[in-house]
Amino acid sequence: MVILKSPEEIEKLKASNGIVADILSELREMIRPGITTIELDRYSEELALRKGAKPAFKGYMGYPFSLCVSVNNEVVHGMPSDRALKEGDIVSLDFGVCYNEYYGDSAITVPVGDSSDIAKRLIGTTRKALYSGIEEARAGNRLGDISAAIQEQVEAAGFSVVRDFVGHGIGKSLHEDPQIPNFGVRGRGIKLKSGMVLAVEPMVNEGTYKIKVLNDGWTAVTFDGKLSAHFEHSLAITENGPVILSEVA
Repeated sequence: MVILKSPEEIEKLKASNGIVADILSELREMIRPGITTIELDRYSEELALRKGAKPAFKGYMGYPFSLCVSVNNEVVHGMPSDRALKEGDIVSLDFGVCYNEYYGDSAITVPVGDSSDIAKRLIGTTRKALYSGIEEARAGNRLGDISAAIQEQVEAAGFSVVRDFVGHGIGKSLHEDPQIPNFGVRGRGIKLKSGMVLAVEPMVNEGTYKIKVLNDGWTAVTFDGKLSAHFEHSLAITENGPVILSEVA
């Protein structure tokens, strides 16, 4: 069941997503060779608590950290550790909070120092695909319009969209209906309505779209060992079009 949000609820969701955006912005500035992924996790939690928010992922379905940190061929749900980032790596940061009972959720992928041309192109394509999907998040459109826009952008660049993980609705729960695949057919799926709040999140692989989950039960990696990138925004569908809630002001 898709839960439509009132303008007042959307303002609350904007506040929680604003906290996420601010924290991701600070984390981005910390990305450099030598920093460990557990340092990023600890700082993200400290910042959230300082802002009066609760990290959304910690304890969710047993996940033990506040931040998902996925490096290079890790697609999503990478677990923080003593691993130090190296020059040329790319790192995806996925973070969420609960603030005043409403959730925020967003993700970015950042190069560590100078990255390869293919890594830069992958990151740029994934970010563009996110905004292509968001542009279709309009009342009267279909869910498949979002999915198809993402897929078209990605495949035109020679990359592939992950099938095993999807975007989602968000509100008083971190994951609500509807599920939002990053591949699909225009004109298919439920009709989009004003008041829907969606977390759109393309995960894009350099090679095959196939993934596997490591023995830790969380970390998803590309099947062929090639790079992966991930961007996510939470947005509200309004009568005036999509409004991104998790963008840095």
